[in-house]
Amino acid sequence: MPVAVVTDSTSYLPPGLAARRGIRVVPLEVRIGDRIGRDGADIGPAELTTALADRRLDVQTSRPAPAAFAEVYREALAEGASGIVSVHLSRELSGTWEAARLAAEEVDACRVRVVDSRALAMGLGFAVLAAADAADAGGDESQVEAAAADVAARCRVFFSVDNLDRLRRGGRIGAAAALFGTALAVKPLLHLAEGRIMGLEKVRTTARAVQRLVDLAAQTAGPGADLAVHHLGAANRAEEVADRLRERLPDAAQLLVSEVGAVIGAHGGAGLLGVVVVPRREG
Repeated sequence: MPVAVVTDSTSYLPPGLAARRGIRVVPLEVRIGDRIGRDGADIGPAELTTALADRRLDVQTSRPAPAAFAEVYREALAEGASGIVSVHLSRELSGTWEAARLAAEEVDACRVRVVDSRALAMGLGFAVLAAADAADAGGDESQVEAAAADVAARCRVFFSVDNLDRLRRGGRIGAAAALFGTALAVKPLLHLAEGRIMGLEKVRTTARAVQRLVDLAAQTAGPGADLAVHHLGAANRAEEVADRLRERLPDAAQLLVSEVGAVIGAHGGAGLLGVVVVPRREG
C-alpha cells in the first residue's frame, strides 16, 4: 500500500475530493456559544456566518487533540500504509502542526512525517494534493514529503477582510495593526509571509480590494499556475474575482472557487475574500 496522506480540515479541499484521493482529514474544532462541533462535519460556513452576525455568541476554534491524529495514523498503518505524510496549516497560526507532531512521536516517528505547509485553505490543499500525487506514483515518505514541501514553498496567499477585529481578537495579527486599519476605515489587504499573517496594502473600497487581489494574483501566477479563490459569505465577489482571473490567466492549470469553512472563517470574518496562487515550478 502506498504512503498515506493526512491533512486537517483547514485544507478546504473541494467536496468529495479527499475521499476520492484517499486523503485522511482530521477536523479542527469550533465552539459557537456552548456548542462544540467539528469543522466541516458538524459546523459549516452558513452556520458560522449566522453566528458571527449574532454578537451575543462567542465563536472560538481549537486544534485537534494529538489523540485524534494518533488514531488516524494507527488506522492507516494497520491498513497497510508503508508510511504517513501529514501536511498541515502553518504552525504560526495554529497548534495543529504541534498536535500532529506529538502524535507522530507517539505512534512511530520513523514512519510518520509531519509537514508545516506555512499556508492555509487551498495553499495547504494544493500541497496535500501534490503529496497524494507523489504517493500514487509510488513515492516513499521522503518523496511524498518533498512534493508537499515544494508546493508549499511556491504558494502565495493574498486576502482581504472587512476589518481586522476578529484576527486581532484571535491573536493572529497585532493589536496595533487592527487599530490602525479600523481607525482609517480601510479595507486591509493581507498576505502570508513565512507562515504569518502580514499587512500588505490598505485600500478604501471593496471594489478596489477586489481589483488589487486580481492584480496581485495575476502578477504572481505566471503560465500554468494553480489558483483558488476563497470567500466567506461573499460568493458574488468571489465569482467576480474568478472571472477576472480567467480573463487575465487563460493558461492557468486550474482555478477553484470555494467558501472557507468555520475555522478560517471564524478568524477572517464574514466578507473575507482571498486568492491562493501556486506558480508552476521552473524547469
